[in-house]
Amino acid sequence: MKAVYISEPGGPEVLEVREVEAPVPGTGEVLIDVVAAGLNRADVQQRRGFYPPPPGASDIPGLEVSGRIAGFGPGVTKAFSLGDKVVALLAGGGYAQQVAVRAEQVLRVPDGVDLVTAAALPEVAATVYSNLVMTAQLQEGETVLIHGATGGIGTMAIQLAKALGARVATTAGSDEKVSTAKAFLGADIAINYAEEDFPESLRRQNGGKGADVILDVVGAKYLKQNVDALADYGRLIVIGLQGGTKGELDLGQLLQKRAAVVATALRPRPVEEKGAIMNAVRDAVWPLVSDGRVRPLVAKTFPFDQVRAAHRYFDTGDHVGKILLLM
Repeated sequence: MKAVYISEPGGPEVLEVREVEAPVPGTGEVLIDVVAAGLNRADVQQRRGFYPPPPGASDIPGLEVSGRIAGFGPGVTKAFSLGDKVVALLAGGGYAQQVAVRAEQVLRVPDGVDLVTAAALPEVAATVYSNLVMTAQLQEGETVLIHGATGGIGTMAIQLAKALGARVATTAGSDEKVSTAKAFLGADIAINYAEEDFPESLRRQNGGKGADVILDVVGAKYLKQNVDALADYGRLIVIGLQGGTKGELDLGQLLQKRAAVVATALRPRPVEEKGAIMNAVRDAVWPLVSDGRVRPLVAKTFPFDQVRAAHRYFDTGDHVGKILLLM
């Protein structure tokens, strides 16, 4: 089969399509003929040499795919049939024509979604639901602040939080993206972080109150401002480190607010946890997708052999929603 490898850390030019042996499903695994694979920030960080795959995971990048069941390893107990249309959450291996993955991390495609578009769902749906709901316990009527409005995580998080009855604030880096977040995605408050201090702007537009929950992909660069932006009993959930790994934390401010800072990562979690998250996504998110309250957003698709062009486009930050590779 064909698969993408990273020849050395660097820019999109280090991505190479190679002929390699197809995977053989092991115990508890299903084999999937991949139709499409989603690009994620983790893929870019892995390409740059900053985010190696967890022990035992494939060196091939790619954390989510859509496709059809092509085979079974021994001991698969989840009820799938050959040819079933599915999506899968991966620790790696998605940029390939086939992938073997534990059955717990595989779901049937939700009703009303075509198989290509479905590749935009598994990683972002699992990340957003596990963090906003399972970890932060976001409640109806609470205010959530979501950084990175127009990326894959942001577009899913805004829609899901609105569907759950939260008041949604978000940040973006241009007036155009701010308009998109409000008019297209439904955010109640959208802040241009390049022009405004987002904690101050949030309170001004939210009746003087900060955010009950913050979903942050930036990390150290935003740590001080995020704590400032929290409401009393607020929960800051850090899921990305685009802005660095080390920052100064004002524990006095955190104590005064009785607030919490939690950092989570989906990729290195054990199979059992990923399975529980995927089951929760199936039960809670798939119905919202099927009835149209949450839409998988695809910014652009690229043929598999144009993976370098896909990464160059990702690096511009101009996309709204997910970028997909088509096999």
